[in-house]
Amino acid sequence: MLEILARTGEARVTDVAAELSVHKSTAFRLLSALEDRGLVEQDQARGRYRLGFGIVRLAGAVTARMDLTRTARPVCERLARDSGETVNLAVARALYAVNIDQVPGAFAITAQNWVGTLTPLHATSSGKVLLAHLDPARRADLLAKAGQARFTPNTVTGEAELDRQLAAAVRQGYATTVEEYEEGLNAIAAPIRSHHGEVIAAVSVSGPAFRLTPDRMEQLAPALVAGSDEISHRLGFYR
Repeated sequence: MLEILARTGEARVTDVAAELSVHKSTAFRLLSALEDRGLVEQDQARGRYRLGFGIVRLAGAVTARMDLTRTARPVCERLARDSGETVNLAVARALYAVNIDQVPGAFAITAQNWVGTLTPLHATSSGKVLLAHLDPARRADLLAKAGQARFTPNTVTGEAELDRQLAAAVRQGYATTVEEYEEGLNAIAAPIRSHHGEVIAAVSVSGPAFRLTPDRMEQLAPALVAGSDEISHRLGFYR
């Protein structure tokens, strides 16, 4: 019930009952119990229920433990296990994307440790995801300051092409790089959202170009997007 109200904002007893496939009287009894504890409240004029401020009290008990790395770790481990490739968690810092956690896959026992590494926003999959969800003015300012240095023959340095790729990243839910930062290295990343819906991080799968081909990245995309959505959900984001 709390999840339904978090997702919808407000709901009638009949709506909640229908979604849970329970009798209206059962839904009413449960909502009343939550209301007694301040976890939901009723708009008397409209007869709809919404989350109450008691939720804040409960959230306060776990906020100190809601660390992004710890929250994302189980999902990153699963993605690494299922894909066999290296999985990284990255956030934006100044003009860069910085990797804050890494899980090696079965194929990547000797993979480079990217934790703590500052990487360019325009030439990495995580960086593209972080750029794609910025306000256009903020994005333009960052790129003007950081520049679009060429690291390999495949690095995207043209503004129009980068804009096209960033728009595609928003539309499809993920971004890719094909040997743009390092020759022989490909990656795919998806966004992670806070409970406010703001993109605060990116989770990526990376591997050697001969194995993590563009076709294979497309095959991995649904699982990666589902993983990023799961992390966002754990952080309190509801679509």
